[in-house]
Amino acid sequence: MLRSLLSKLKESLISVLPVVVLVLILCFVQFVNPQASEELLSGKEILVFVVSALLLIVGIGLFSLGADLAMSPMGEHIGSGLTKSQKPWLLLVVSFVMGVLITVAEPDLSVLAEQIETMVNPTVLIAVVGVGVGMFLLLGVLKILFKKNLSAMLIFFYLVIFALIALLVVNEKEDFLSLSFDSGGVTTGPITAPFIIAIGVGIAGVLGGRDSGENSFGLLALCSVGPIIIVAILGITSNGSVDGEIINVSTYAIADNVVNAFFTKMWEVVKSVGLALGLIVIAFTVLQLTVLKLPATRIKRIAVGIAYTFVGLVIFLTAVDVGFLPIGFKLGSKIAETPWLLVVIGFILGMLVVLAEPAVHVLNKQVEDVTNRAITKKSMMLALSIGVGISIGLSMLRIWIGFSILYYVIPGYILSLGLSFFVPNLYTAIAFDSGGVASGPLTSTFILPFAIGACLTIQGDGKILTDAFGIVAMVAMTPLITIQLLGFRAIVAKNVRNRVAQRRIISADDDQIINF
Repeated sequence: MLRSLLSKLKESLISVLPVVVLVLILCFVQFVNPQASEELLSGKEILVFVVSALLLIVGIGLFSLGADLAMSPMGEHIGSGLTKSQKPWLLLVVSFVMGVLITVAEPDLSVLAEQIETMVNPTVLIAVVGVGVGMFLLLGVLKILFKKNLSAMLIFFYLVIFALIALLVVNEKEDFLSLSFDSGGVTTGPITAPFIIAIGVGIAGVLGGRDSGENSFGLLALCSVGPIIIVAILGITSNGSVDGEIINVSTYAIADNVVNAFFTKMWEVVKSVGLALGLIVIAFTVLQLTVLKLPATRIKRIAVGIAYTFVGLVIFLTAVDVGFLPIGFKLGSKIAETPWLLVVIGFILGMLVVLAEPAVHVLNKQVEDVTNRAITKKSMMLALSIGVGISIGLSMLRIWIGFSILYYVIPGYILSLGLSFFVPNLYTAIAFDSGGVASGPLTSTFILPFAIGACLTIQGDGKILTDAFGIVAMVAMTPLITIQLLGFRAIVAKNVRNRVAQRRIISADDDQIINF
């Protein structure tokens, strides 16, 4: 256990360190610039940022270990156990309930909800998104049970999304556009992703079949669609418009008494995380007593994992609120004074953030194994790093110039859905699942506040919902195109090799053939 914990802490250190180094370099350059009228960050802010980064490393490490010990096994046991019970209705009901509960416990969603509390009640947003994830997790389970084509389902639901977008525009509710896509990006975060993937693996493993590997993918893709649709419907049916301040700028400032603010926030997080995980534990306990009946050794291991998950989430969310959110916001607001530099820094941050997401490394290994090294981890990481860097750079350009996110997401999703006709279903499933993996904790806790601060400086408070939000959606969209393009390239390369081999055989000199 200790060795696993140290491995997770090393992984989280590698994850967070690049962003920390970049921030410190920016501050150092500002400090040594004699013409600088104001420091980029004060000494107190740098100290708070570094301490928060250390806590973030510990929090992510503990949480990742807890997810491996508890969240993934719970999901796989639920998927396989309920499938073996020969009670499909029970599997569907539990999938919906667990989809709701696991989303409520998702830290990325909590961070997003708190940043727009002046627009939408955070509790309402989390509950609505939870229902959306539950409904589409249920549909995903039906897809596996009845072996339906994922590409066809995605095309249908994205057509529904485009129709809802048109209604938002017609009803002058464009404030909900970016929020809808961001909600889909943050829901498949560090708690939701391992749990939902495990449910798919458990169900597909029991059902078996030639396409069991392919069927185990795709649940995350559908669960990302649900929040987009349901938040768009929330925007269409809501009354009135957003008036006054969209964000509370004071929430992005370092507290005067940091120690007191830290413990005050920690107590709030303890209560909220305890409630969220408590609901999941209660649901799993009921299933354990009635259906699963796992041995005591596995239950003890899961219990230890839940404890790690709880402590890790508390440390993570507290450090984010006290340190990373305000620093990201101030950096964005200061760097935005030079808009072209904002685009460059955005690109670099994007490359580092995707390197910093622990789940990305897991995804890269998974893709390499599934494709038999047709797509290597190195090529995956390079493509994702450049792709996410471009997506955040383009997001900063959108903040600078000021235009709708639709100019990005509609062509992007049309391209990704179009590619699904030319690549195997496995690549499409992996690509759409990977979108939630790429938009992980650092995107919602550092990049989004960075974008909000930049937008406040360039466009003002009134454009934050339309211009700053949507950056999580951009990060989530990039892997859809990147991985399918890599898959398309692998297919083309394989076909070319086969044709070359056939030509060599056909053009071979018969005199060189040795007959025995």
